[in-house]
Amino acid sequence: MTNPRQLAFIALRDVHKGAYADVALDRVLQKVSLADNDRRLLTELLYGSVRRQRTLDTLIDQLAKKKSHQQPQDLRTILHLGFYQLRYQERIPASAAVNTTVQLAKENGFSGLTGFVNGLLRQYLRKAGEAGGAGGAREENTPLSSSSPSSLHIDPLQLPENPVERLGILHSFPDWIIQVWLEQLGLAETEQLCEWMNQSPTIDLRINPLRTSIEEVEAALQSVGILVRRISDLPQALRLISSAGSIQKIPGFKEGWWTVQDGSAQLVSHLLDPQPGEVVIDVCAAPGGKTTHIAELMADKGKIWACDRTPSRLRKLQENSQRLNLQSIQIYTGDSRHFNQFQNTADRVLLDAPCSGLGTMHRHADARWRQTPESVRELSVLQKELLTHTSTFVKPSGVLVYATCTLHPAENEEIISTFLAESPNWQIESPSDFESPVSAYSTPQGWFKVWPHRQDMDGFFMVRLRKTNNSE
Repeated sequence: MTNPRQLAFIALRDVHKGAYADVALDRVLQKVSLADNDRRLLTELLYGSVRRQRTLDTLIDQLAKKKSHQQPQDLRTILHLGFYQLRYQERIPASAAVNTTVQLAKENGFSGLTGFVNGLLRQYLRKAGEAGGAGGAREENTPLSSSSPSSLHIDPLQLPENPVERLGILHSFPDWIIQVWLEQLGLAETEQLCEWMNQSPTIDLRINPLRTSIEEVEAALQSVGILVRRISDLPQALRLISSAGSIQKIPGFKEGWWTVQDGSAQLVSHLLDPQPGEVVIDVCAAPGGKTTHIAELMADKGKIWACDRTPSRLRKLQENSQRLNLQSIQIYTGDSRHFNQFQNTADRVLLDAPCSGLGTMHRHADARWRQTPESVRELSVLQKELLTHTSTFVKPSGVLVYATCTLHPAENEEIISTFLAESPNWQIESPSDFESPVSAYSTPQGWFKVWPHRQDMDGFFMVRLRKTNNSE
């Protein structure tokens, strides 16, 4: 079976039963061989329908007699796919979106409800067409798209006045996440951030300077028609700006010329600024993007302890370091909160803490539905414990970098403020104290923050802390 919409339905059904979206997609892709354009359509329909779940449910709530949660689960999934295509897929004609969704209903046990599916989707189109004076559905090949439909159309989606709910329904986020952003950014920027988070993610490469140069990789990629551009402030970064197909088939993968790593994540190791010959501990290392970057920045000279409690994720780290031909990394399995053998041994420690990932939700389509205020509270306890214990690994005068890919103050600013209040022998090292590509992202408090809608990179928080000499 190679129908991308049917495959998207199967994967989406798995997600609605609790599977991670990327795992559900891999599971489906392993069983079939798809043309590139079908693969892209499947990926777009799956991730898009998961991302836009709240908006799609609200459309069902407003247009159907039964609310979305009262619909049979598989029918709700089929309706999500139909509405997603009508609302967000400019290249898919309305007639194709409706007919293929009716066909999905027929093939998946809802033959008796094909009229309902057809009627519901056409009702959406009729409402969308009213402003254009068409009096009926939009023309066959005129898509209605984006979260803010053009002036030619009335948006069939009715939005409440309350700004939190309005943004939450329009851009498909839980209210609590909108609230967290509004408190930091205000209304206009929160809307920009929501729009950014609903874009398809870009792919950045980090060039391995021990094996090649950025010019050599640029030339190799251009020779096979892959367009790239450099990222300012990041000496090793290239962003792919055209479709590249399978990552493993891009020139230089097997040779260890580069690894995939978002620009924001590359900033973290530059902030750590490890030097050749030092002892560095990466306390939550897997799957190893930052660990291998640290090794490259140290010219692979010195010792890096890569610690993590998940053996399967550490295997990925091992594979990556072998592919990049790095020798300085030693793997250590276990929970860093329970290690005592590293006290006062490290010149530098990186704590890339487990977090809610609110800065990378465009990459993880289902993250916005998995995290809750309770899960953030639990993570903040873990982050505090990790920071308190792993700070003991640092030698006097040494450095610790705390980083997360979240934009929640409870996991970032509050963690650091609490730690500093309880740890008189630690202080923030402000950007004026050192040269770094990260300096462009500094805040008055001395930490660094990447806001995706401003810098066009994953959302990140990072801070560099220095241990004073008067420690025990």
